[in-house]
Order: sequence, then C-alpha cells, then structure tokens
Amino acid sequence: MKKVLIFVTNHGTLGDTDEANGTFAPELTHALDVFLKADVYYDLASINGGKAPLYGTDIEDDEVNARILANEEFQKRINNTLVASKVSLDDYDAIFYPGGFGLLSDLATDETVAMLSARHYENGGILAAVCHGPAGLLPITLSDGQKLLENTVVTGFTREEEVDYGTIDKIPFLLEEALARAAKQYRKGQPWAEQVIEDNRVITGQNPASAHAVAAALVKQLAI
Repeated sequence: MKKVLIFVTNHGTLGDTDEANGTFAPELTHALDVFLKADVYYDLASINGGKAPLYGTDIEDDEVNARILANEEFQKRINNTLVASKVSLDDYDAIFYPGGFGLLSDLATDETVAMLSARHYENGGILAAVCHGPAGLLPITLSDGQKLLENTVVTGFTREEEVDYGTIDKIPFLLEEALARAAKQYRKGQPWAEQVIEDNRVITGQNPASAHAVAAALVKQLAI
C-alpha cells in the first residue's frame, strides 16, 4: 500500500491577527477523499505535533468535506498529529502540503520540515502542494545547496485571489511574489479556476478548486 505524509500547520490564526485559521479543511479533505478511494494510506504531521487547527469546516453543500471531517479516524489523526522531526521518511512514497493561511507563519520557513522534504525528494519521493501549500516548498534546499524551486515550475494562490478573499493586507507575505522570485517559473490561471502544474516529481495546485486534481495527479504518479 502506498503512503502519503501530509504536513499541516500548527499556526491557528491568520498571520498576526486574531482571526481563527490553520489548514483550510476542504484542501485536506478533498485530497484525502481521492487518496482513500485509491487505497493510499496517510499520516498527518506538524512541526509541534498534537492537535492541528482547521478552518473551513462548516462550508455548505460540500459533502466530501463534511463526510471526511465526520470520520472518527480522521478526527483522531488531526487531533494527534505526528511530530515531524520524529517521522521515518522511509515509510512514505509522497509528501503533501494542503493550504491554509496558517502555513505561511510556520511551514514556509521551518528548516526541519524542509530538510525532511528535501531528503524525501532526493530519494525519489514525490512532493505535492495546493493553494498556500507551495509556501512549504520555499525553504527546501537540496544536498548540493540548490533550492528545490530554482529548477521547478510551480503555481500557487494568486494576488488576485488574495484580493478577492480579503486577505491581501493580513498575510505575512504574498505567496505569488515569493514563488515568482524563487521558482524557475510561476504560472497562474484564472482566479478560482482549477490549475495544476506537474514538473517532474513536484505537483502544485493554484487554489481550493485544484485540491482534487492535485491529489489525482499524485495518485497517478504513485502508480507509475
């Protein structure tokens, strides 16, 4: 059975504000729905371990989100995430970063998780991320000293989408700008439309609408 290690944030607010935040639930649940239907096993890990904050848990007419959130096994895992530094990478075939603004305040700069992802990638593993999740790819430095993104084409949440969502003045940094500076190339499609980029073993999606497709692309690569 294939396994995916999912890194989620411990940061429970939107930047330095007091607005509740964390991982955006639908980007996690819609990916998990794809994984579980493909018999892909998963674990949830965070920098500190323990309960990981979620938002977007009460979205109307999202059957997938509601069903996964109500799952007893999922609740056990999201409330008891593994400590990232204690995880054995040999157990996993891929790493996935769901989005959410919380990640901009911890995983976007955490060297421990970045080192784990670098090692995983250099050992032939797959890295995938959606929406703000690609921020987790920014600190990844490979063993030759080169940044992962220097030779990688990516996408991620856009400036237009930040404006639409009302978060442009609240976020720690603008992801589009950071990715455009760090990556070989940053691409974006229409705001809120599905957009997925696959560049070798790095898969990125632009926004929440891309979560299902990112997970499907990951499952397809796992089957190769």
